[in-house]
Amino acid sequence: MAAEDHLERKPTTEPGSEEKIDATFRNGSLTAAGIILGFSLSFMSRWASNPNDWSRIDILPMLLLTVGIALQVKVFADLLARDSLIAAKYDRARRLFLIGIAVVAAGIGLALLNDILGLGSMPILG
Repeated sequence: MAAEDHLERKPTTEPGSEEKIDATFRNGSLTAAGIILGFSLSFMSRWASNPNDWSRIDILPMLLLTVGIALQVKVFADLLARDSLIAAKYDRARRLFLIGIAVVAAGIGLALLNDILGLGSMPILG
């Protein structure tokens, strides 16, 4: 046996050896993200085009909606990138998308609460 056979070999990380996900799985996630992004944009568009006057209390829900939608758009763009099949990048995009959904949900919840309590001038419930 050669002396090299007894040496411990450390795994090498080559540029192309990153763990990847299946393209079909990524495509399904991209479709779901697009649909949810569409719903978020539709809600904000409908709410913003309401003919009622804005009040200061309406700013916080709109800010949350804007930030959450911006996160969703970023994730959608990330999932469209060629390197989104790399598992680490996909997982990061997934986490960021869930944060975006949570922020949009918080904005909608706050807008509903303002409407229920009669604080805002932008009614959601009618």
